[in-house]
Amino acid sequence: MERITGIGGIFFRAKDPVKLKVWYQESLGMDIQNYVWTQAAGPTVFEPFQRDTDYFSRPEQQWMINFRVSNMDAMLAQLCALNIDIITKPEWDSEIGRFARIHDPEGNPIEWWEPAKPGS
Repeated sequence: MERITGIGGIFFRAKDPVKLKVWYQESLGMDIQNYVWTQAAGPTVFEPFQRDTDYFSRPEQQWMINFRVSNMDAMLAQLCALNIDIITKPEWDSEIGRFARIHDPEGNPIEWWEPAKPGS
């Protein structure tokens, strides 16, 4: 069974994302470099979004969790076998890795991230 390997990111709306991110860095000592706060267990993206973003699917959605996976194809196959709808978009994949999304039974978005392998 493919399992999540950690939290790939925590995304939420903010009135002033830049100011809030600076507060986390200065007040809590988060060392955020190029959107990534690296923890002992692996990278986790920390990125406040503009209040009016449509990235979370629904206007009332205030957060989205991102789970890091080591094998996206295996995870997607597992989700398909469970008849869970999967959303993928070519533009979501980038130099930092591959992305996909599902929604939980209450409609909350859950994003999957397979970080790019070094040198790829």
